[in-house]
Amino acid sequence: MRHSWTGPAARAPLLALHGFTGDGRDIDPLVPLLGRAGQAPDLPGHGDHPAREPAACAMPVAVADLLPCLASAPIVLGYSMGGRVALHLACHHPGRVAALVLVGAQPGIADDAARAARQAADEALAARILEEGVPAFTAWWAQQPLIATQRRIAEPWRSRMAGRKRSLRPEGLAASLRGMGTGVMDPLWDRLGAITAPTLLVTGAEDEKYDRIAAQMAAAIPGAERLVLPGAGHCAHLEAPRAFAGGLTRFLTRQGLD
Repeated sequence: MRHSWTGPAARAPLLALHGFTGDGRDIDPLVPLLGRAGQAPDLPGHGDHPAREPAACAMPVAVADLLPCLASAPIVLGYSMGGRVALHLACHHPGRVAALVLVGAQPGIADDAARAARQAADEALAARILEEGVPAFTAWWAQQPLIATQRRIAEPWRSRMAGRKRSLRPEGLAASLRGMGTGVMDPLWDRLGAITAPTLLVTGAEDEKYDRIAAQMAAAIPGAERLVLPGAGHCAHLEAPRAFAGGLTRFLTRQGLD
Protein backbone atom coordinates (compact mmCIF):
# COMPACT_ATOMS: atom_id res chain seq x y z
CA MET A 1 0.00 0.00 0.00
CA ARG A 2 2.94 2.36 0.50
CA HIS A 3 5.95 2.69 -1.80
CA SER A 4 8.99 4.23 -0.09
CA TRP A 5 12.61 5.05 -0.86
CA THR A 6 15.63 6.43 0.97
CA GLY A 7 17.54 9.68 0.66
CA PRO A 8 19.65 12.19 2.62
CA ALA A 9 18.37 12.47 6.19
CA ALA A 10 19.03 16.23 6.26
CA ARG A 11 16.46 16.93 3.54
CA ALA A 12 12.73 17.16 4.14
CA PRO A 13 11.11 13.98 2.79
CA LEU A 14 8.51 13.79 0.04
CA LEU A 15 4.95 12.51 0.26
CA ALA A 16 3.74 11.84 -3.30
CA LEU A 17 0.03 11.38 -4.03
CA HIS A 18 -0.93 9.91 -7.41
CA GLY A 19 -3.83 10.66 -9.73
CA PHE A 20 -6.93 8.72 -10.73
CA THR A 21 -6.10 5.23 -12.15
CA GLY A 22 -2.56 5.55 -10.78
CA ASP A 23 -0.73 4.11 -7.79
CA GLY A 24 2.22 4.86 -5.56
CA ARG A 25 4.79 3.61 -8.07
CA ASP A 26 3.87 6.31 -10.58
CA ILE A 27 6.48 8.49 -8.87
CA ASP A 28 9.35 6.13 -9.81
CA PRO A 29 10.72 8.18 -12.76
CA LEU A 30 11.21 11.17 -10.44
CA VAL A 31 12.85 9.44 -7.49
CA PRO A 32 16.46 9.58 -8.82
CA LEU A 33 15.98 13.18 -9.97
CA LEU A 34 14.77 14.59 -6.65
CA GLY A 35 17.47 13.26 -4.34
CA ARG A 36 15.39 12.96 -1.19
CA ALA A 37 13.67 10.23 0.79
CA GLY A 38 9.95 9.78 0.43
CA GLN A 39 6.88 7.64 0.33
CA ALA A 40 4.01 7.28 -2.10
CA PRO A 41 0.93 5.47 -0.79
CA ASP A 42 -1.79 3.88 -2.87
CA LEU A 43 -4.86 6.07 -2.40
CA PRO A 44 -8.29 4.53 -1.68
CA GLY A 45 -9.61 2.44 -4.56
CA HIS A 46 -6.19 2.17 -6.19
CA GLY A 47 -3.23 -0.19 -6.16
CA ASP A 48 -3.19 -2.44 -3.12
CA HIS A 49 -5.47 -0.23 -1.03
CA PRO A 50 -8.33 -2.47 0.16
CA ALA A 51 -11.15 0.10 -0.18
CA ARG A 52 -13.97 -1.07 -2.46
CA GLU A 53 -16.92 1.01 -1.19
CA PRO A 54 -17.53 4.75 -1.68
CA ALA A 55 -17.64 5.40 2.08
CA ALA A 56 -14.16 3.89 2.43
CA CYS A 57 -12.92 6.22 -0.33
CA ALA A 58 -14.41 9.44 1.05
CA MET A 59 -12.02 12.38 1.32
CA PRO A 60 -12.03 12.44 5.16
CA VAL A 61 -11.05 8.76 5.16
CA ALA A 62 -8.27 9.33 2.63
CA VAL A 63 -6.92 12.22 4.71
CA ALA A 64 -7.09 10.21 7.94
CA ASP A 65 -5.19 7.35 6.26
CA LEU A 66 -2.36 9.75 5.47
CA LEU A 67 -1.93 11.37 8.88
CA PRO A 68 0.87 8.97 9.92
CA CYS A 69 2.76 10.07 6.80
CA LEU A 70 2.79 13.66 8.12
CA ALA A 71 4.85 12.79 11.19
CA SER A 72 8.02 14.02 9.48
CA ALA A 73 6.41 17.22 8.09
CA PRO A 74 6.97 16.23 4.44
CA ILE A 75 6.85 18.13 1.21
CA VAL A 76 3.47 17.04 -0.13
CA LEU A 77 3.34 16.54 -3.90
CA GLY A 78 -0.11 15.84 -5.30
CA TYR A 79 -1.11 15.23 -8.91
CA SER A 80 -4.72 15.77 -10.08
CA MET A 81 -6.83 13.61 -7.71
CA GLY A 82 -3.84 13.40 -5.39
CA GLY A 83 -3.59 17.18 -5.55
CA ARG A 84 -7.08 17.51 -4.12
CA VAL A 85 -6.07 15.21 -1.27
CA ALA A 86 -2.90 17.27 -0.77
CA LEU A 87 -4.97 20.45 -0.57
CA HIS A 88 -7.09 18.92 2.18
CA LEU A 89 -3.93 18.02 4.11
CA ALA A 90 -2.57 21.56 3.78
CA CYS A 91 -5.89 23.15 4.76
CA HIS A 92 -6.74 20.89 7.69
CA HIS A 93 -3.25 20.06 9.02
CA PRO A 94 -1.20 23.15 8.12
CA GLY A 95 1.57 22.71 10.67
CA ARG A 96 2.43 19.26 9.38
CA VAL A 97 3.11 20.15 5.72
CA ALA A 98 6.55 21.64 4.98
CA ALA A 99 5.59 22.63 1.43
CA LEU A 100 2.74 22.00 -0.98
CA VAL A 101 3.37 21.10 -4.62
CA LEU A 102 0.30 20.69 -6.81
CA VAL A 103 0.40 19.36 -10.38
CA GLY A 104 -2.74 19.76 -12.51
CA ALA A 105 -4.88 20.12 -9.41
CA GLN A 106 -7.97 22.05 -8.41
CA PRO A 107 -9.73 22.84 -5.10
CA GLY A 108 -13.14 21.60 -6.21
CA ILE A 109 -16.07 23.21 -8.00
CA ALA A 110 -17.64 26.21 -6.27
CA ASP A 111 -20.77 26.49 -8.42
CA ASP A 112 -23.54 24.18 -7.16
CA ALA A 113 -24.98 23.41 -10.60
CA ALA A 114 -21.58 22.74 -12.14
CA ARG A 115 -20.64 20.52 -9.21
CA ALA A 116 -23.87 18.52 -9.58
CA ALA A 117 -23.17 18.08 -13.29
CA ARG A 118 -19.67 16.84 -12.51
CA GLN A 119 -21.07 14.39 -9.95
CA ALA A 120 -23.40 13.00 -12.61
CA ALA A 121 -20.48 12.68 -15.03
CA ASP A 122 -18.39 10.90 -12.39
CA GLU A 123 -21.27 8.52 -11.70
CA ALA A 124 -21.50 7.74 -15.42
CA LEU A 125 -17.77 6.97 -15.45
CA ALA A 126 -18.14 4.70 -12.42
CA ALA A 127 -20.97 2.81 -14.12
CA ARG A 128 -18.88 2.49 -17.29
CA ILE A 129 -15.96 1.00 -15.35
CA LEU A 130 -18.20 -1.60 -13.71
CA GLU A 131 -19.87 -2.47 -17.02
CA GLU A 132 -16.81 -2.58 -19.31
CA GLY A 133 -14.09 -3.65 -16.90
CA VAL A 134 -10.82 -1.91 -16.20
CA PRO A 135 -8.74 -2.86 -19.30
CA ALA A 136 -11.38 -1.50 -21.69
CA PHE A 137 -11.97 1.59 -19.56
CA THR A 138 -8.30 2.49 -19.18
CA ALA A 139 -7.75 2.04 -22.94
CA TRP A 140 -10.58 4.49 -23.58
CA TRP A 141 -9.46 6.83 -20.77
CA ALA A 142 -5.95 7.05 -22.22
CA GLN A 143 -7.40 8.50 -25.44
CA GLN A 144 -9.22 11.39 -23.73
CA PRO A 145 -7.62 14.77 -24.54
CA LEU A 146 -6.67 15.54 -20.93
CA ILE A 147 -4.92 12.18 -20.55
CA ALA A 148 -3.61 11.56 -24.08
CA THR A 149 -0.47 13.67 -23.55
CA GLN A 150 0.78 10.96 -21.18
CA ARG A 151 2.05 9.18 -24.28
CA ARG A 152 5.08 11.45 -23.77
CA ILE A 153 6.03 9.65 -20.56
CA ALA A 154 9.31 7.90 -21.27
CA GLU A 155 9.73 4.16 -21.45
CA PRO A 156 9.89 1.88 -19.59
CA TRP A 157 7.80 3.93 -17.17
CA ARG A 158 4.83 4.46 -19.49
CA SER A 159 4.41 0.75 -20.22
CA ARG A 160 4.80 -0.13 -16.55
CA MET A 161 2.15 2.41 -15.57
CA ALA A 162 -0.21 1.10 -18.25
CA GLY A 163 0.23 -2.45 -17.01
CA ARG A 164 -0.55 -1.45 -13.43
CA LYS A 165 -3.62 0.47 -14.56
CA ARG A 166 -5.01 -2.61 -16.32
CA SER A 167 -4.74 -4.60 -13.09
CA LEU A 168 -6.75 -2.16 -10.97
CA ARG A 169 -10.01 -3.40 -9.47
CA PRO A 170 -13.19 -2.02 -11.09
CA GLU A 171 -14.96 -1.80 -7.73
CA GLY A 172 -12.11 0.27 -6.34
CA LEU A 173 -12.03 2.78 -9.21
CA ALA A 174 -15.81 3.18 -9.16
CA ALA A 175 -15.76 3.67 -5.39
CA SER A 176 -13.04 6.29 -5.76
CA LEU A 177 -15.17 8.33 -8.17
CA ARG A 178 -18.24 8.00 -5.99
CA GLY A 179 -16.46 8.64 -2.70
CA MET A 180 -13.84 11.30 -3.50
CA GLY A 181 -14.46 12.45 -7.06
CA THR A 182 -14.49 16.16 -7.87
CA GLY A 183 -18.29 16.08 -8.05
CA VAL A 184 -18.74 15.00 -4.43
CA MET A 185 -15.86 17.01 -2.99
CA ASP A 186 -16.63 20.00 -0.80
CA PRO A 187 -14.89 22.89 -2.58
CA LEU A 188 -11.92 24.50 -0.83
CA TRP A 189 -11.79 27.81 -2.69
CA ASP A 190 -12.76 29.78 0.42
CA ARG A 191 -9.98 28.12 2.44
CA LEU A 192 -7.07 28.77 0.10
CA GLY A 193 -6.20 32.05 1.80
CA ALA A 194 -5.46 30.19 5.04
CA ILE A 195 -2.82 27.88 3.53
CA THR A 196 0.47 28.57 5.31
CA ALA A 197 2.76 26.07 3.56
CA PRO A 198 4.97 27.42 0.76
CA THR A 199 3.06 26.43 -2.37
CA LEU A 200 4.15 25.65 -5.93
CA LEU A 201 1.44 25.30 -8.57
CA VAL A 202 2.63 23.25 -11.54
CA THR A 203 0.91 22.91 -14.90
CA GLY A 204 1.85 21.81 -18.38
CA ALA A 205 1.76 24.59 -20.96
CA GLU A 206 -0.67 22.51 -23.03
CA ASP A 207 -3.12 21.96 -20.15
CA GLU A 208 -5.15 25.12 -20.69
CA LYS A 209 -7.98 24.28 -18.27
CA TYR A 210 -5.74 23.63 -15.29
CA ASP A 211 -3.43 26.49 -16.20
CA ARG A 212 -6.41 28.83 -15.75
CA ILE A 213 -7.33 27.17 -12.47
CA ALA A 214 -3.73 27.44 -11.24
CA ALA A 215 -3.73 31.16 -12.01
CA GLN A 216 -6.87 31.59 -9.89
CA MET A 217 -5.38 29.53 -7.08
CA ALA A 218 -2.13 31.50 -7.18
CA ALA A 219 -4.11 34.68 -6.60
CA ALA A 220 -5.78 33.14 -3.54
CA ILE A 221 -2.91 31.27 -1.81
CA PRO A 222 -0.50 33.61 0.00
CA GLY A 223 2.91 33.63 -1.66
CA ALA A 224 2.08 30.83 -4.10
CA GLU A 225 4.45 30.39 -7.04
CA ARG A 226 3.76 29.06 -10.53
CA LEU A 227 5.76 26.61 -12.65
CA VAL A 228 4.58 26.10 -16.24
CA LEU A 229 6.36 23.31 -18.12
CA PRO A 230 6.66 23.68 -21.92
CA GLY A 231 5.74 20.68 -24.05
CA ALA A 232 3.72 19.04 -21.29
CA GLY A 233 0.05 18.46 -20.60
CA HIS A 234 -1.96 17.49 -17.54
CA CYS A 235 0.55 14.98 -16.11
CA ALA A 236 3.32 17.55 -16.38
CA HIS A 237 5.66 16.14 -13.72
CA LEU A 238 5.95 12.80 -15.53
CA GLU A 239 5.73 14.14 -19.08
CA ALA A 240 8.62 16.55 -18.45
CA PRO A 241 10.35 15.04 -15.40
CA ARG A 242 13.72 16.79 -15.68
CA ALA A 243 12.17 20.22 -16.14
CA PHE A 244 9.83 19.52 -13.24
CA ALA A 245 12.62 18.30 -10.97
CA GLY A 246 14.73 21.35 -11.77
CA GLY A 247 11.86 23.74 -11.10
CA LEU A 248 10.94 21.98 -7.88
CA THR A 249 14.55 22.00 -6.64
CA ARG A 250 14.84 25.74 -7.27
CA PHE A 251 11.55 26.35 -5.43
CA LEU A 252 12.62 24.27 -2.44
CA THR A 253 15.99 26.05 -2.34
CA ARG A 254 14.20 29.40 -2.17
CA GLN A 255 12.17 28.04 0.74
CA GLY A 256 15.23 26.74 2.60
CA LEU A 257 14.12 23.14 2.15
CA ASP A 258 16.90 21.83 -0.09
